[in-house]
Amino acid sequence: MKDVTTELARFAMTATPAASALEMMRLSLFDWAACAIAGGSEPVSVLLRRKAIAEAGTGKATLIGGGRVPASVAALVNGATSHALDYDDTHFGHIGHPSVAVLPAVLALAERDGMGPSAMLNSALIGVEGSIRFGQWLGRPHYQIGFHQTATAGAVGATLAAIRLLGLTEDVARNALGLAATRASGLKSQFGTMGKPYNAGLAAETGVEAALLAGLGMTSAADGLGGPQGLGPTHHGVADEAAFDDIGQSWRFEAISHKFHACCHGLHAMLEALSRTEIEVGAIEAVIVATHPRWLTVCNTPAPRTGLEAKFSYRLTAAMALLGVDTGSIDTFADKMVADPVLTEMRDRVQVIGSEALSETQARVTLRLRSGEVLEYGHDLDAPISMLERRAKLRRKAASLLSDDRAASLWQAVNEDSLDPLLRELAAPLH
Repeated sequence: MKDVTTELARFAMTATPAASALEMMRLSLFDWAACAIAGGSEPVSVLLRRKAIAEAGTGKATLIGGGRVPASVAALVNGATSHALDYDDTHFGHIGHPSVAVLPAVLALAERDGMGPSAMLNSALIGVEGSIRFGQWLGRPHYQIGFHQTATAGAVGATLAAIRLLGLTEDVARNALGLAATRASGLKSQFGTMGKPYNAGLAAETGVEAALLAGLGMTSAADGLGGPQGLGPTHHGVADEAAFDDIGQSWRFEAISHKFHACCHGLHAMLEALSRTEIEVGAIEAVIVATHPRWLTVCNTPAPRTGLEAKFSYRLTAAMALLGVDTGSIDTFADKMVADPVLTEMRDRVQVIGSEALSETQARVTLRLRSGEVLEYGHDLDAPISMLERRAKLRRKAASLLSDDRAASLWQAVNEDSLDPLLRELAAPLH
């Protein structure tokens, strides 16, 4: 059996990122920053920023919306803020959101230590790739039993990014990962509440804290990730060693999926399928949504009570799509929408079923019309999308979240040779 801690520590220290993976990482940085800025006024963001500023400390890293605090505090607040809208990237292989755990951690440390965007981006790629590999090593049972992979595998990814950025030696890196193992936490029961984005912040904070403490000499278990009573064995991990095949040679992060709807990614295949319908809602008798069974425990809230819960509801988001409501707009998921009588009437015509015949990236929608006609639509999120098209979609998304001018300025900032323009964008007052 592999020593998982050593495997990941050596990967963090020695891997050479591929240019194509770095290009994708830059797109995710842009997407992450747009989501973070747009999420800066969300209640969870305001609460955490207020607490961080009140407790202060030596200002070494920038908070989204302004203010400077210690690096670990910035990682916590910015991690939660960037996940507040649940609009950031997802990797279906490990069932998590890699960037929201890793980028806030590595950005805070890079700012603290005066490092440039190249070192930051390289380290971020190491972190997200490591979190994906470790998440796949943990496997589906870890997630199905109730752990939030964005938080658990994300904490490991954030630590790997910090290890790379800070240039830790192997022994220190192993201690950092062991400390991350004992701190990593996050539960799926928090979905639909402020606790979900808080999980992402905790993961980012863990990466900073674990790396800095190990660097000061704090020790930990020899294999805190995969050894006896380590993170994997105690958290229903399956120890799938195939997760580490070709690590450092191939980059599974390149299969990242960016969101173009402001809700749980499990809903997106259905929403893409429904985007091709041109049926008057009055002609629809019933809607049957078929999805992979595991999504039924994630985003199948039948009658959401809040805008946050609406982000996890097949029935309500299907009604939105059929009624022409823009599911790409964050304003759509306001509390008032869940009580809209037109939406709720349409929602009640929607039935959701699980189908093992579908993959986790697929959905099939059947419309039964009052005329007796039956129509079927489907979509697979794994369908190829070119880098050019992805870039264009992300720039349109950022413009929708911010404004045309702000999105253009942010795009320029993530392509500069200094972190200062990006930090200025993140620190700008919130509107």
